[in-house]
Amino acid sequence: MNFLWALIGLLLTIGGTFLEAFITNPPWDWLAQGIQIVSLGVTCQIGAVLLAGCLGGKNAGALSQIAYVVLGLLGYNFRIFTEGGGIEYVKQLSFGYILGFIVGAWICGLLSFRVPLRVESLAFSCLCGLLTIHLCGLSYLVIFHSIFNSGSLEDVSLLEAIMKYSIAPIPGQLVVVCAVTVLAFTLRQLMFY
Repeated sequence: MNFLWALIGLLLTIGGTFLEAFITNPPWDWLAQGIQIVSLGVTCQIGAVLLAGCLGGKNAGALSQIAYVVLGLLGYNFRIFTEGGGIEYVKQLSFGYILGFIVGAWICGLLSFRVPLRVESLAFSCLCGLLTIHLCGLSYLVIFHSIFNSGSLEDVSLLEAIMKYSIAPIPGQLVVVCAVTVLAFTLRQLMFY
């Protein structure tokens, strides 16, 4: 069963990498303003990572992300990361966040099956997974900048990198976490586990 959930998580993560997250204006405004679609400025990738943990558990969630990282690093022609693929991707400032997917999915999966199924517990597990991803990404940024003396291959300061990869996407990612929480709760209710 872990293999099936890991495969589903891998496919969702690959698909979520290229699928931008959107939200509509509130339904009570639809008559006055019509339905307006607004981009959240993030992809569904984080949602797929957390959903793999919420539905498959810690092992399936982590396995799906390990497979994602390996495929991305080996795939020169099969570019599944946002900005390409191949072994050179480790030099990208965003690579630490991708490594964080492994630990984030594991933490999310661990916490989501620790307590009885409730929306609040799933939301907490998703938030912990998101926080873990950002902590791994921030650690990678700091190490990367200290090795290259605050100048990177992208020629971006540490503060600019933190703003771009952690601070700016947080609001959109929190909306995605809410959607993942509701989706995971509904699916687990339907599947009786």
